[in-house]
This record gives sequence, structure tokens and C-alpha cells, in this order.
Amino acid sequence: MLVNAAVDAFRTRAGRGLHGHAEVSQLPNPGEGAAPLTGELNPDAALRRIITTCRTDLHRYRAVVLASSQPEGIHQTRVALRRLRAAIGLFRDVVANPELRGIAAEARWLAGECAPARDLHVFLAEVVPDAPDQISRVGARLADKRQSRARSALGGPRFARFDRDLERFIVAPPSAAGETLKDFASRALDAHHAKVRRRGRNLSELKAADLHRLRIAVKKLRYAAAFLLPVFEPTPATAYVDAVESLQNALGIMNDRTVGAKVLADISGAARPSDKARRSCKRLGKHLKDRGRHDRRNLRQAWRAFKKAVPFWRESP
Repeated sequence: MLVNAAVDAFRTRAGRGLHGHAEVSQLPNPGEGAAPLTGELNPDAALRRIITTCRTDLHRYRAVVLASSQPEGIHQTRVALRRLRAAIGLFRDVVANPELRGIAAEARWLAGECAPARDLHVFLAEVVPDAPDQISRVGARLADKRQSRARSALGGPRFARFDRDLERFIVAPPSAAGETLKDFASRALDAHHAKVRRRGRNLSELKAADLHRLRIAVKKLRYAAAFLLPVFEPTPATAYVDAVESLQNALGIMNDRTVGAKVLADISGAARPSDKARRSCKRLGKHLKDRGRHDRRNLRQAWRAFKKAVPFWRESP
């Protein structure tokens, strides 16, 4: 099917690194771990199927974190939690369930406990892969501490309660009322698309806080599109998916550099006198700032491509 091919390509291209903007590599196909979505479902039933898939992925990658120090375990665990929150946010206005707010809050906390380790992994593997030995050595020590923090959260009683809440929501019978998923999907995707267009107006004048809001809007659009693609099969979605991916990548690279500056400050603060790392930290900090002009140019190109892309749900018969 054309949409499935687009999703597969989306995953393959995005899965090349640990960047936050590469999370599309693990966006769920709602047919994995749950029955596939169809346009005749109502939103309540659809959300439970999507959350089933998110929970399956969370269990898979949480096991990696608890058993090893592989960076991909932390990264994909955080992705699964972010997907879960995105799904709840997407359906928030049409699925009335008081438990969802608490589930989303706990997912946010757990993702936050994983974030410091993930940010350090991305910094060392992607932002500055050729970091001097002094910085890599301090970073490795810091990574061990941050990995332990994530492990404690994912292996503790708070996670166990969170997982029980997830299971209770999944197995409860969904409401039989409500609009069809296809009607909801078109309306929801229109709203997310319009928000991105609005946030990106006057792109060249946007400050850091504005770019952050734009990045969040693009991320929500990307998740919504990935969740809802099967509803519109076999609509060709490749061009739109490519445009959203490129825009999210461009914004993600800029965000990685912003977060990288904070990680670099943490490394500098954790360095011992014997590490002799602080001079190298200053040089790397200057390098990150110098990359800003190049990042802005890539962002402008991605924005132009996004504005030209035709939303796939509007092409659906």
C-alpha cells in the first residue's frame, strides 16, 4: 500500500541517528501490537489501539534500558512515552476519560527522567561526534549517573503504577458513540497543519522561543499524521510526509545545538581539574554558535517545501 510504503520510508530515513527529530524512526504503525485502525472506528476505540502499540514499544525498550547501557534503549523508551502523550493529546477533546490526564502526566515525568541521559547520548554521538578525549571521558562518567537515574525511574514502583493504569485503560470497553475516525482525522489534521503554518509565519524573524513553539507544533503534526495515515489508505502521502520530516529535522538540529550548549555546560561543571577539559569545552561552545547561520538556511529551505506540500487527507476520495 502506498501509505504503508511512505511510513516505512519515513522510518528508514529517520532512524539513522539518535536525534530527537529522528523519532519518526519509531512512529507506530497502529497495526503493530493492536488491531489496525480503520476509518469506521470511533476515536475512543482508536486511541485504545494506539496506546496498546505505544505500551508494547515501551515495554520492549524499557527492558533494554534495565538490562544494558545501550543508548538506543533510552532514546526509544523516551520516544514511546512521547508518542503516548501525543496520542492522548490528539484525542483529548473527543475522548472523555478522567484517567488520561494522570497517565499523560506520568508519561511526561518518566520521559523527563530519561531526558538527561538521552541528551548526553545525542550530544556525544551526533552533535560533537569528534569531541576531544577529555570531554568524552567526562561525558562517559556523567552518562553512567544519568543512566542510573533513568533506570531507577523505569524500574521503580511509580512506573509499575503507571503501567497498571495503562493496562486498565486499554482493556476497558470503549464508548460506542462518537463520530467516525475518518471524520475526526480530517478535522484534527487540518487543525495541526494550520497551527504549523501559523507558527511559521515570518520565519526569518522568529526568535528562539518562537522556534521552540514551531518545533513542538511540527512534532505534534508529525505524530498525528503517523497515527492517522492508515485511515486514508491508499492515499499517496509521500510528498507531505517528506516535507514534514525535513522541517522537523531542520528544527531538531537547531534544538540539538541549543540543548548541546546546556550539556556542554554540565560536562564542564562535572570536569575534575585532572581532566583538563574546560578549555576544550569553551572551544566546542564557540563551534556550536558558529553553526547557527547554516542551520537557519536549511530551515528556510525546509519551510518552503512544507508550504508547497499538499495535505494527503485532503486528496482522499
